[in-house]
This record gives sequence, C-alpha cells and structure tokens, in this order.
Amino acid sequence: MSERFTHDLIVIGAGPAGMAAAACAAEAGLRTLLIDEQLAAGGQIYRRVGQADEATRRLLGPDYAVGHTLVERLRGSAAEHLAGALAWDIGREGAVTVLHEGVARAFSAPQRVVANGAMERPSPIPGWTLPGVMNAGAAQIAMKTDALVPDVPVVLAGGGPLLLLVACQLLEAGAGVAALVETPAAGQRLRALPHLAAALKQPSYLLKGLKMVARLRRSGVPWYRAATDLAVIGEDRATGLSFTAGRRRHRVDAGLVLLHHGVIPNTQIARLLRLAHRWSDERLAWEVVVDGFGQTSLPGVRMAGDGTAITGANAAALAGELAALGAAHALGRIDQAERDRRAAPLQAALAREQAVRPFLDTLYRPPGFITTPPDEVTVCRCEEVTAGRIREMARLGCQGPNQTKFFSRCGMGPCQGRVCGTVVTQVLAQALGRPEAEVGAYRIRAPIKPVPLGALAAMADGDGGPTGH
Repeated sequence: MSERFTHDLIVIGAGPAGMAAAACAAEAGLRTLLIDEQLAAGGQIYRRVGQADEATRRLLGPDYAVGHTLVERLRGSAAEHLAGALAWDIGREGAVTVLHEGVARAFSAPQRVVANGAMERPSPIPGWTLPGVMNAGAAQIAMKTDALVPDVPVVLAGGGPLLLLVACQLLEAGAGVAALVETPAAGQRLRALPHLAAALKQPSYLLKGLKMVARLRRSGVPWYRAATDLAVIGEDRATGLSFTAGRRRHRVDAGLVLLHHGVIPNTQIARLLRLAHRWSDERLAWEVVVDGFGQTSLPGVRMAGDGTAITGANAAALAGELAALGAAHALGRIDQAERDRRAAPLQAALAREQAVRPFLDTLYRPPGFITTPPDEVTVCRCEEVTAGRIREMARLGCQGPNQTKFFSRCGMGPCQGRVCGTVVTQVLAQALGRPEAEVGAYRIRAPIKPVPLGALAAMADGDGGPTGH
C-alpha cells in the first residue's frame, strides 16, 4: 500500500452491501475501513440486528434475522469499523473526510466502495408535512431501534412490499391498523403479468407476498385499492386520511398516517463525485451506472447495493462481495481468473434475486399524483416550495433543478435536495415537455450533510487513522 493512503479499501455504509464488501475485502487481505453513521452495523434494513433480542427478531421476521449473519461475518473479519461517523466529503482522488465524535478526520484509499443504500420515495400529497405523518419505513425503524409501537390508530397508504410488511408487523406488535390504502392503478396487475414468469425464478418473494396478503385479510383491516386524490386531514396535526376509491370519497380517522411509495437510490455521494447516472423510466428514479464489479465511471470508486439501483437486501450483499472482488483484483491481490471463479456463483445468485424486480416495479409503479403533484402541494419541505412554484420557474425559463434552486431556494435546505430532488426533476420534465434524463438533477457539493464549523476548525492532526477496531 502506498504511503499516501491510509487503507487499501474504504467502504462507506454498513448495510448489507457495505458489510459484505468490507468482510470480503478483509478476508482477501485488504486493509479495509468501514465507515457508517449508525452506532451499530446493519444499515436501515438490518438496523440494530446485532443487538436485537429474540422477541424483536420474531416480530420483524426471518428476513430481518438474516442480517445477523452478515453482522457476525463482519465482526469475525479484520475489517476496521468506524461507527458513528458521517462521511461528509468524498474526493475524486481517494480521500474520505468524516465527522467522528465531533472531530473532522481524513482517510484515503486507492479503492473505495460506496454502499449508502436507498431512501423512501417522497409522497407529496396535501398535508404530508403535518405532524403525525411519517414514512412507513420510519415507523419500522422505530420498532427496530427502540421497540416503539404506535398507541394510536394507524392508516397506511401507498404501495409496495414494505407497506404490506409494516402493516403486518404493526398488527403483530398489537397496534391498531385503521386501514390499508393502496394507490397503484387498477391496471398495474395486468401490466405486471408478462413479468410473472421471470419472477417465478425466485418464488420465495412471491410466497412472502402471498403470506402477507393472507395475514392482512385475516385481520379484517379495511383495504382500499387504486386510491387517488389522497389528502391528510388535520389542522395542527394529522387526524386521518381522505381519498377516492371505487368512485367514492372515503375518510379514515387515525392518529398516525404512514406513507410509502417504494424506495429509490440515495445518489448524494454519487452526485458529489460526478458519477455517470441514468434515468430509469421503469423505476422512475436516477440510477448509477456500474459494471458487474461495481466499477463506476470514476476509476477507483465502486458502488454496490440499493444506492445504484433497487434490488433488495439479498442482492445488495451479493453486489457488495462482487465490488470487493473487483477492488482486490484492481489492487493486484487476486488475478482475473481467481476473481471470475469466485464471482461466478455470486453472479448467478444475483441474477436470481433480480429476476423478480421487473414484476414488482411494474406492479407497484407510483401514481402520477405522487411523481408530479398538484400545484398547491409542498415539494421542498425545508424551504416550503410548492409544485406550483417549480412549474412557475419552468415558465420563467429555468431548464433544470439547479436554475430552479437559484431562483426559488428549492433544495437549499438542510437535506440539500435529498427528499425533493427526484420530484423536482419530474415536475420540471412535465412542465418543460422534456425527458427527465435531459432535465437532470441537483449538483451536490460538500458537505453532503450539515457539519459544525467547530469540527472543521478542529481537524485532527496525525495520519487520520481510525480510533479502534
């Protein structure tokens, strides 16, 4: 390893892709550093799985418990794990700067794997900014982290496997589920049928879905489908949800409204590094361009997992291992024949995991009122910018999100466009009559999340090595 680098490989993110990448790389003899914001490995999907008691694991199901195997593999490897560290600047030449215990510290490596995962797609509907409205995934994280279960009636609205899963988990935990309101259009099932044969190559996903449907039907929870015109009811906080279904207007009273319309890649780091992206018309999201070993358009930077394209936790772990093998080969630790020999079973398993995605992507395609909301709906929560204001920017001549940001402040808040970015691209594309790929996305600059000025002033002296293993 060159003296200008502190490590052979730096992995950012300790979800399934990051844990698998770090463990695999360390097993291959690479001096590996795993950096993650959370205090324990697992990411969002396996949050605190290494600390969860048996009751919590039973509640969250066998898929959650799978994460314990990844955590144990990581613990058994020689990879250094820097927990509670925010990677706020990633340079194009190998540097990674983190905020750890209030101090900014620098690391570097010739190979880096970014595994920063996904985020829930925003669900901008009237009233979605009210207290008492959360993403369904946030409610699940509360159960994983602190065993918190809502003590008020809950209505779940949106679409996707996670929505059904959280509904089942809430029922198992004893929460009162007032209703399940699905928004995918009625014709989505028919459009998904051509992809069913491929999905049957990985039948476990379909069986899980059927079991969740059966559980919800047995519960007697009111279930509405093809709902439109969703609006959260309430003045100072959410008191319920109104919507149209079956040509009738409905109202469900609830103290907590959980929204979910799928997940999309978190591309903040990829945008910071100016990596090549593509817009997916099938998944209505930006995806990072990578090869079979996670290599991006920038040499030395690889990406793995749902931060590139949504494929699920099992596929993310496989992609993480492949990225680690690619890094080991690039560093000369294994030759191409060895890389390909070890990659073959991983690639076959990854193909099986990905077979179900076209079916799910089509079945749960988010409705237009989510991707291009009405004028009065807030899009940028940080700066309180509405969809109508974004369309006004287009009429005034703004051709993309960055011009829109300059004139409206949309995307200039603490989240730096993470939440509103995809919706802004879609609203502008509709208003301008141009494809999303041409409209583009926000340019991201460091720090990718707010960092105290005092931490910058106290940049650590020395080689910037990790504080411990």
